[in-house]
Amino acid sequence: MAKAKSNKEKVIDLLNEARASELTGILQYMSQHYELEDMDYGKLAVILKTIGIDEMRHAEAFADRILFLGGVATSTPDGKVKKGEEIEAMLETDLGLETGAIEMYNHHAQECAKLGDNVSKELFEATLAQEEGHWDQFSNVHGHIKKLGAAYLATLAGGQAEPAAGGA
Repeated sequence: MAKAKSNKEKVIDLLNEARASELTGILQYMSQHYELEDMDYGKLAVILKTIGIDEMRHAEAFADRILFLGGVATSTPDGKVKKGEEIEAMLETDLGLETGAIEMYNHHAQECAKLGDNVSKELFEATLAQEEGHWDQFSNVHGHIKKLGAAYLATLAGGQAEPAAGGA
């Protein structure tokens, strides 16, 4: 008969699922950053780079919590990077990633509460708030492109693909 997982092991699984999602986001956003920079859309590239760095912080926070709980942090992303997309399609990909993260972290926060791990619950809630900010940023840019098209895209061309000193 298989031994049932402890609450701690269940939380570690939730944290690892989230970490795998963050690793996919990192790879996707950094890949898009490089593509946009190469196409001379520096202003949009910096947004993707900054969000990619945020995702790195999330992945690290999940790993720290996993290690604290005695688990092993995954280093395997849960998805594949999409390359060569048009800008509007890139943003749709990004909105999908953020929507998935928002749904997952809401669920995982509730599960951690049920499992009696309020620290992990709070980590999911804090990360969730940041993911909602990313979704909002992608949604705004996507909406501007849909409404204004090439005129808006022209405003994103040029500029440096690096965050300003002190963060963007």
